[in-house]
Amino acid sequence: MSKASRKLISAAAAVALAAVAAVTTITSAYAESNGGVRVMPLGDSITDGFNVPGGYRNGLWQRLVGGGYTVDFVGSQFNGPASLGDHDHEGHSGWRIDQLDANIVTWLRNYTPRTVLLHIGTNDITQNRDLSNAPNRLSGLIDKITSTAPNAEVFVASIIPIGYGNMQASVRSFNSAIPGIVQAKVNAGRRVHFVDMYAALTTADLADNVHPNATGYDKMAAAWYAALRSVPGSISNGTPTSTPPTTRPATSAPVTSAPVTSAAVSSRPPTSPVVTTQPVTSAPVTAGGACTATYAVVNQWPGGFQASVTVVAGAAPLTGWTVTWTFGNGQAISQAWNATVTTSGAAVTARNVSYNGNLAARASTEFGFLASATGTNSAPTLTCAAA
Repeated sequence: MSKASRKLISAAAAVALAAVAAVTTITSAYAESNGGVRVMPLGDSITDGFNVPGGYRNGLWQRLVGGGYTVDFVGSQFNGPASLGDHDHEGHSGWRIDQLDANIVTWLRNYTPRTVLLHIGTNDITQNRDLSNAPNRLSGLIDKITSTAPNAEVFVASIIPIGYGNMQASVRSFNSAIPGIVQAKVNAGRRVHFVDMYAALTTADLADNVHPNATGYDKMAAAWYAALRSVPGSISNGTPTSTPPTTRPATSAPVTSAPVTSAAVSSRPPTSPVVTTQPVTSAPVTAGGACTATYAVVNQWPGGFQASVTVVAGAAPLTGWTVTWTFGNGQAISQAWNATVTTSGAAVTARNVSYNGNLAARASTEFGFLASATGTNSAPTLTCAAA
């Protein structure tokens, strides 16, 4: 038996044992509440904290406390070290999308979260469970969450990398569908936000090719925290109990999909509880032959907006792309997803990330960002080139 085969069998056995544990530990005799904003960490063993008890919840809790937020983690599960101030969660080891889907309505009704942090799909891949339909099943789960808890802010993460090389293509394929799924929910008026967790970690941050090590979990915590802070009301009923630190980048600083600057796709303006959706306004497209890029404002509110850029390959395949433009009205990007974005004054450069640079002829991909704008917000002219 090859070494690779032994690894895969060991992984499958670990998943099977984790699934048994999940069946026998459905509820907890403990629950903690501090009266804060209810947040439900939802997912599988990565949410539970396999290898590192408490997982990303440790670092997220410390950041929330340090930022002056009063948050109540909720869920039927309970674990983690004494230093974790709230041990409740809804992470189920070995579980897939369909298993969360079968239970989510009950959990939402029992715990009424204000905010949901969803990271699910890893076990669908390691168990090779209906992978071609996994994005549709994830979409259905999100629909069930938003219909049961329509006022909840739902943060949907791309799944973190898997260290087994033969599974990476499945991870990238699954993750590539998630931004579009989230955008469709946003367009339908749902409070759903994308968090690029895949970009936050590398395989070096894994303890066993599937679960993060302590560093990896802390990177997840940083990504969740940045996303939560970008959506008003998701972790506070008004202002935090103390003033959290601000980390707005200067216009010359890079804005990337790393944990500190990974953005949730915000469907709500920071100054109003109601989304103001503007008609899509596309900028002129400049074709460099290798590809074209189209710019559209998809949401806008006083002082800010959300935009998306669609990149389409030309007659030949691409192995990488770069889109550039110059803002004409003082707009400033604060957060971006599905691209590495750098700015220098008004000039902006967006480059593909690892999973969306290879495009077949005429194929397309999309990236997006949040930005500030005062007064006129005209669409810039874009240039797209092969990288």
